[in-house]
Amino acid sequence: MAASQTNQRIDAKRLWDTLMGYAEIGATPKGGVRRLALSDVDKRGRDRFRADCEALGLTVRVDAVGNMFARRAGRDPNRLPVLFGSHLDSQPSGGKFDGALGVLAGLEVMRSLNDLGIVTEAPLELINWTDEEGARFGRSLAGSGVWTGDYPEEQILALKDVEGRTVGESLDAIGYRGPEPATRFPADAYFELHIEQGPILEREGKTIGIVTGAQSQIWYDAVTTGQDSHAGTTPPSARKDAMVCAARIIDLVDRMMRARGEDGRGTVGQVLVSPNSRNVIPGEVRFSVEFRHPDSAEVDRLEAQFPREAGFIARDCGIDLQLTTLFKYAAQPFDPSCVELVRQGAAKLGYPTRDIVSGAGHDAVYVARHIPTAMIFTPCKDGLSHNEAESIEPSEAEAGCQVLFEAVVARANRTL
Repeated sequence: MAASQTNQRIDAKRLWDTLMGYAEIGATPKGGVRRLALSDVDKRGRDRFRADCEALGLTVRVDAVGNMFARRAGRDPNRLPVLFGSHLDSQPSGGKFDGALGVLAGLEVMRSLNDLGIVTEAPLELINWTDEEGARFGRSLAGSGVWTGDYPEEQILALKDVEGRTVGESLDAIGYRGPEPATRFPADAYFELHIEQGPILEREGKTIGIVTGAQSQIWYDAVTTGQDSHAGTTPPSARKDAMVCAARIIDLVDRMMRARGEDGRGTVGQVLVSPNSRNVIPGEVRFSVEFRHPDSAEVDRLEAQFPREAGFIARDCGIDLQLTTLFKYAAQPFDPSCVELVRQGAAKLGYPTRDIVSGAGHDAVYVARHIPTAMIFTPCKDGLSHNEAESIEPSEAEAGCQVLFEAVVARANRTL
């Protein structure tokens, strides 16, 4: 990859050292990270982030759902701030870079601005959003969703993990239920750097993905309820096997995905079987279902089709099926002017790029509904993410961070 000469360069080694340092917080034996939202390990990451920001002279605020905002003053205090960031929480067996790259590259942007003695016209705010992953409490984009008004705060605070502890209790336990209202404040723009979490950039040899928007999604909680009974004494005619019903619905999800070609996405990623004994026919199965597609109309068709066909399967199995829609959102385009700043920054630096639609949900999706937003993607090895083997090269982290620097500074210094 090539980069043009500029006297406004981030410190690539410092960025990488910071990424590796934070990766030690919740490090797993296989080289990944387990930093579940609002856990004691998440607290350690948050505490370090707060200390690092305050060491730069940034003012750190925490809102009522734990979102963290680190503000750097601008020359004009009356201008709306330019926001950027991502999240520090991880999947149960996650990687070092998903989310953390965006937060820590943002930290490096702040450090470099200090090093270079640059004061932007508009204030800057670096954000660590709470519970982007949804791995612990079952609701992804929780912190950004409350902040944007897409989730009721009390609903999120009442969510429980598998041990019955609520979000609110967990915030209190780690000391991150902040005094600031968890409500959106006026802002000029939002930028988010993230690994692609897919194989396209690596396959095509592109250094930067210019993200034009995010695809539509719908998520369900599903419960099949039959009857527990002895595996050895219950004949087929007397069985009400909740697992068989769930398995057939899971197969339906896969078939509906594949019917939509390479753009289709359908996944069951979580299954809880009760009583979960090898010689008992399962009486209840709880599982997740999600569909995604770049075309909102296709997700509308899935929404109409899936519950009906799943219901037919349950009826034929003699099983009760409950489907609860967790959320649905349309494909979200990003702001053309912010996307153009990403494009210009990458071009200035000489990085090969391609336009790309995000296949994953990000905090930027909710923020984009209310504030001009753009995202920057960097490649990841083999397109692998949500996995301990998730990997990027130091040069890829540097490139993404440098483009973030260019876009944020350009937006903050734009002529009004």
